[in-house]
This record gives sequence, C-alpha cells and structure tokens, in this order.
Amino acid sequence: MELRRYWQILKRRWLLILIPVVVVAVLTIATYQKPPTYYNVGMHYLVSQTPSSEAAHADEQRYYNWLTSEYIVNGLTDWVKGGEFATAVSLKLAENGYDIPPGAIQGNLAADNVRSKLEISLNNPDPKALAAMMDVVTIVVQEQNADALPQLGGETAVVVPLSEPVVNQISPGIRSQLDLPVRILVALMAGIGLALLVEYIDPTIRESRELEAIGLEILGEIPKK
Repeated sequence: MELRRYWQILKRRWLLILIPVVVVAVLTIATYQKPPTYYNVGMHYLVSQTPSSEAAHADEQRYYNWLTSEYIVNGLTDWVKGGEFATAVSLKLAENGYDIPPGAIQGNLAADNVRSKLEISLNNPDPKALAAMMDVVTIVVQEQNADALPQLGGETAVVVPLSEPVVNQISPGIRSQLDLPVRILVALMAGIGLALLVEYIDPTIRESRELEAIGLEILGEIPKK
C-alpha cells in the first residue's frame, strides 16, 4: 500500500485515532498524583582491624592489615544489604521514637565497596527521619559488625566515617517525567491501529482502483466537482 493511501485512510478515520488519545489524556490528568519528594544521604567509611600493639609499626603487619580490610569491607557490604542489618537498624530506630519497618529500610538502602571503602546510601521522603536513620546505620555498622563477620574472631572492626552526612533532595526520576508522553504515544499507536482495522473490514468502495482489483471494468467516472 502506498504512503499516500495510508495518509488518506488516516485523514478519513482521524476521529478513531483521536478518541484513544483523548481518553488516555483525560484519565491520566484526572488520576495524576505528584510523585513524592525523596531525599538521599550517603557516607563513606574506612574499615580496619584493631592494630596489634607488638607489631603496630611493622611494615609487613601494616600490609596484611590493609589487605584484610578489603575483605572486611566486602563482607560488611553484603551484611549491610541484608535483612538482618535492616532489622537491627529498625530496632535501634524504635528506641529513638522512629517506627520504620525493616523492609522500608532495606528497600531504600544501598551499599557498595568503593576503592576499599564502605559506601552506604539511604533514601527517604522525610529528611528528619533520614538523618536519624543514617546516624543509627553508622552506630550499627560500628558496634555490631563482629556478629556479622565471624572471621574477625569476635573482635569488632574499626569503622571510621570519612564525612558528615549531608541530606540532599532527589530530583524526580525520568520515568515520572515521561509517563504522560509515553501513554499518549501508546494511545496514538492504538488509534492508528484501530483506524487501519476499521478500514480493512469496511466493505465500502471509494476508489476506482478497488473495482479494478476485483475485475470490474470502469466505463467512466463522475468527478466530485
């Protein structure tokens, strides 16, 4: 089918194309809810073992302490991402008057090993609660890491924050910004498909070529004007 033929169909069936677009636009605008404002806070931690007093200045001991720290950071990263850590933070927050379930903490928490440093990031719509959560996260990481890492032999690893927590507002995601345009585009494609379908099943003959296609001879035509 020629492009001109498609264009003629779309012009003739423009109402069928417009209806899905209008319906989707109206429903989207009527049910629109502004996405909640979220805040983020992230911190870096340096992790090490408690140095041995008799070999505190030995180069070899310092090397192995540094190498061991990398393994500890990897272990802490996995621990922080898990449910036990989220539960510990939730219980600690409850002592401070914040009722935040473990699932809400784990779902908004991210941890990674960045150049042998532990990086923890948190999201929450309440900046005040977020600051309290980050403080408790630091306390749990510092005080309870021995239970999470049996390889430490019951000793608590030294976890030192490298920066102060700074709460920042997160801009809305690109998904929320593209929600309406994507819905309109899908509705437009559906409208075009509907127009082509109706044209396909419509038995009306509108052009001489359609008669020729079924084997009828054209003797003459009456122009529109």
